Amino acid sequence: MDVSPILDPLNDAQRQAVAAPAGALLVLAGAGSGKTRVLTHRVAWLVQAQRISPLSILAVTFTNKAAREMRGRIAQLLGAPAGGMWMGTFHGLCHRLLRLHFQAAGLPQDFQIIDSDDQYRLIRRVLRELNLDEAQWPPRQVQWMLNTHKEEARRSHDLPPAGDDDQQQTLLRIYRAYEELCGRFGLVDFAEILLRALELFRHNQQIRETYQRRFQHVLVDEFQDTNTIQYRWLRLLSEAHGHLFAVGDDDQSIYGWRGARVENLLRFEKDFPGATVIRLEQNYRSSGNILSAANGLIANNASRLGKELWTEAPVGEPIRLYAASNEIDEARFVVGQIEQWVARGNRRDSVALLYRSNAQSRAFEEELLSAGMPYRVYGGLRFFERAEIKDALAYLRLISSRDSDPAFERVVNLPVRGIGAKTLEQIRHRARQNRISMWQSAGEIIAGDELSPRAAGAVHRFLRLIDGMAEATANLQLGEATDYALKHSGLLEHHKNDRSERAQGRVENLEELVNAARNFTPDEEEELDALSLFLANAALEAGEGQAEEWEDCVQLMSLHSAKGLEFPLVFLCGMEEGLFPHQRSLEEPGRLEEERRLCYVGMTRAMQQLIICYAEIRRLHGREHYAQPSRFLGEIPSRHIEEIRSAQITRPLIRSAAASDGAFNGLEPGRQVRHRKFGEGMVVELEGRGEHARIQVNFAEVGPKWLVCAYANLEPV
Repeated sequence: MDVSPILDPLNDAQRQAVAAPAGALLVLAGAGSGKTRVLTHRVAWLVQAQRISPLSILAVTFTNKAAREMRGRIAQLLGAPAGGMWMGTFHGLCHRLLRLHFQAAGLPQDFQIIDSDDQYRLIRRVLRELNLDEAQWPPRQVQWMLNTHKEEARRSHDLPPAGDDDQQQTLLRIYRAYEELCGRFGLVDFAEILLRALELFRHNQQIRETYQRRFQHVLVDEFQDTNTIQYRWLRLLSEAHGHLFAVGDDDQSIYGWRGARVENLLRFEKDFPGATVIRLEQNYRSSGNILSAANGLIANNASRLGKELWTEAPVGEPIRLYAASNEIDEARFVVGQIEQWVARGNRRDSVALLYRSNAQSRAFEEELLSAGMPYRVYGGLRFFERAEIKDALAYLRLISSRDSDPAFERVVNLPVRGIGAKTLEQIRHRARQNRISMWQSAGEIIAGDELSPRAAGAVHRFLRLIDGMAEATANLQLGEATDYALKHSGLLEHHKNDRSERAQGRVENLEELVNAARNFTPDEEEELDALSLFLANAALEAGEGQAEEWEDCVQLMSLHSAKGLEFPLVFLCGMEEGLFPHQRSLEEPGRLEEERRLCYVGMTRAMQQLIICYAEIRRLHGREHYAQPSRFLGEIPSRHIEEIRSAQITRPLIRSAAASDGAFNGLEPGRQVRHRKFGEGMVVELEGRGEHARIQVNFAEVGPKWLVCAYANLEPV
């Protein structure tokens, strides 16, 4: 049998892995080292060279797209589809297993899978039936807690006794009620699919042994991303023969926040005695300079199996480092660099802008729109299209105009305030019938005592809330008005109460909306007020529409979304302490190393050129902060970096042209001053005139603060 088409395209390490004898084998596949090639060629080797039936092979991937690509490559290598082989995601394979053995799994034959939104609604129903206040038990937070327990293979009866802990007692009640409700209607959520499949193997010896005999070869991709339950399922399936072929990279384990356990990879040799470990260290993607820099960074992680990427490619250009004065300067620099890149004959879709937080995309989107450069937010929505931003803008629209029905419907019960679908339909019906706005309809219905006292009270409180916010923000600057609306509507607190990573991203997006409002400069020739113009601008930006996937457009994405992709030119933006590494990583054990792995992943996306940016001053959480460069910059060997402009953290901002009268008593940006309460600090920025003049001072003890000049009583030092 001629196996040269399978082995000839491989390097020595890849060939060793593909042709290894059956057994437990861990392939440590570095970034860009050809792990997908190794997996597909391994399957082809088993079928063609070892005469293993495709029926005896089970291959697990993490996405359906990856499974389809692997199937196509295997068929190409074999010259025909490998029929009968089980290949798919953990959820897909476990679902197939449960359909075949629904009775043994304790499920009805027609059991239904519910998605995340369905699960959320079901949890809200449970909370209502248990008479629990959603303000104290936010449904998203409850959803996160239940799924976390399931992903750790813990049923409600596996949780420790609650004792006198009221919160634990309530959580147990919720979990039991949720399990009972799902069982009654035959509903299976995503975490339940995996847990039920694990329990099927654990508790049914006959079924377990049947599949152990059938699947003599188990292969798994992205092994570092497996969670507790997935790892246990793989071990049960392969423990009889020990033929587990695992491909992964501990240096690219970046999903710990959603349950992935890099420890699974680190303990492989202990759990599979006699296992072979093969390292794929030759990189086929990046230049030598980029690889050496990434190696230097990741070497600072203590918990790793260790490998050193190398390449036969040229050394290439050094990494370029740009210290921007603020996030606007950062965005302008990046777009300017892209324009130069395109002018040299390169395509726009060869460029990726990577950032730690999705909220960072706004400044880049605005600058790209201004430059007329098409772009696409990969794996997500543009800033003004995100649900939480639309929710916030709906509140602002109601403040601006009570007759906005879309805005009224969007937020009348968000956060939940006891206004149900029946009440909303009554308001909607009267509005249609009388050709009035829903706001007017709501007022008339309350006046006419057409609602139950409870519903009427809830609607009345909402109307008073909007009127109160409009009155309170009437004389505020746009940024302060936006900040006030987010806080007093309850929208910000609603997302803060949800402990999930996704919810924290929504909080960051809402805070970035405040920054957008503060930085918004209306056209002086426009007659509308600033709020109306800002809302119109947001609607226009959301309506621009993203470039299509096939268009030549710049790619914007979070670092987590970038894994597995590659681009000739990569910008790694916002490299500042508290942003990247993220502040949360500094507070939780083990998270800092994951942040460093995330930086490593970002760096190794670049093929030819990597440009890193950070801002000296960045507006975060509605306030300007002096930013410290990320510690990761100091961990990259300096020989690989070329600074475009040296960082000057204490460099003062340019004085505002509007601040040219005597209100500042001779104070200039950069001047040291003393305040009776806040101590000593440095003047950063001046704005306004006369009684409206303000001064921003960065105090040594309390950080930056805006002060009204007339009352600040600052003394020059």
